[in-house]
Amino acid sequence: MGADHTRPAPSAPPGVRRILVATVVPLFLATVVAALVLWPRDTREPEAATEPPRYHATVTRVVTEPCPPTPEAPEGGPATGDGPCGTVTVRVDDGPDAGQQVETPVPAGPGAPAVAVGDEVVLVELTDPADPSASAYNIAEHQRGKPLVWLVALFAAAIVAFGRWRGLAALAGLAASFAILLTFVLPGISAGRSPLLVAVVGAALIMFVVLYLTHGVTTQTSVAVLGTLGSLVLTGVLGTLATAATHLTGYGSEEATTLSMFQADVDLHGLLLAGIIIGSLGVLDDVTVTQAATVTELAHANPGLSRRQLYRSATRVGRAHIASTVNTIVLAYAGASLPVLLLLTADSRPVSQILTSEFLAQEIVRSAVATLGLIAAVPLTTGLAALVTTAGRRTGGAGGGDRTPAPTPRPAPERTEALEALSTPRAGGTAPATTRWPDRDRSTDTAW
Repeated sequence: MGADHTRPAPSAPPGVRRILVATVVPLFLATVVAALVLWPRDTREPEAATEPPRYHATVTRVVTEPCPPTPEAPEGGPATGDGPCGTVTVRVDDGPDAGQQVETPVPAGPGAPAVAVGDEVVLVELTDPADPSASAYNIAEHQRGKPLVWLVALFAAAIVAFGRWRGLAALAGLAASFAILLTFVLPGISAGRSPLLVAVVGAALIMFVVLYLTHGVTTQTSVAVLGTLGSLVLTGVLGTLATAATHLTGYGSEEATTLSMFQADVDLHGLLLAGIIIGSLGVLDDVTVTQAATVTELAHANPGLSRRQLYRSATRVGRAHIASTVNTIVLAYAGASLPVLLLLTADSRPVSQILTSEFLAQEIVRSAVATLGLIAAVPLTTGLAALVTTAGRRTGGAGGGDRTPAPTPRPAPERTEALEALSTPRAGGTAPATTRWPDRDRSTDTAW
């Protein structure tokens, strides 16, 4: 009888599963308790709206005309102002003037939307400071609700079509991540809680919910959870040390400075560390789940692999994964900061001063700390997965569980046995017409 090559790798013995449960469950309960303690209860009352009211409208007519001359135009220069000029007629879809046709000026200036008949736009109602009873409409931007809804629907359909139930679970995990961010992490930081502590607890909560919801409550998922949690703690420690060593304040971006003006009690240094933790979580999940799955699949493909062989083989996969992920992290940060990077390239300061400025130093620390956390995740998760997968084997070391040794491969038949089999008459038949083997390279003899 031939060897059964479809035999799955032995599952983790009950003793190992009990150890995983005894480790993961207390960590999950501690995360939930910490989230309840840090949950923002003293929510601030929203300030009175200072933004002008906004209404939806549809463009029905566009009339352009030459711009009037500007008195300050230099001699010999253009005699008209910056265009375009003219009027846009729109039908107001909601608000006090719903159903009426109103005229607005053609949008002009940096970032002004280009409108055409049939476009759905957003109107802003401006009041004359000198006469509060007088108001006028201006076009602020296009309505983007419908295109975004179709894009999100396509995104969800593609994930479900490819991943099926697993894809549906991934979408549920994504919704849970946003829910935790919007109901716990952001309000907690706004309420004055420590941004680093809130980010660590929020990231751990997201990790537990998303990983178990997406990949199921299995031993493999528990290994990925422990690897992710350990890497997150290491990332937080490295981030704290790196930001302290580089004397980063958190005021490296215009958004952070603006936030400090509106909420003076927000710890921007802690907010920087929180951003590193939250930003690293998604990539860490990817790496740890991949490493745990790689070890499991290798053990299924060849149950005879030892713990060391599983670790070495899966680590080679992890090295290739990390090599591509590092580039992904750096490009993601660079892509999100292209306008600022272009502004810095136009700076007349020396390159050394630009690279050590608050903004670029902040991005370098983000990339370096996230990468170090990823590198640590590979051996941590791979070693734990190899330990759990081979537990209970006679040659694997861990006691208890399935003590059946791994099957050995069936040796190939000798060439003489094959020749004798071909030359022996078969039952109910005759011997083969010839037993002569054609000349061939002796290097192929080892296959017989």
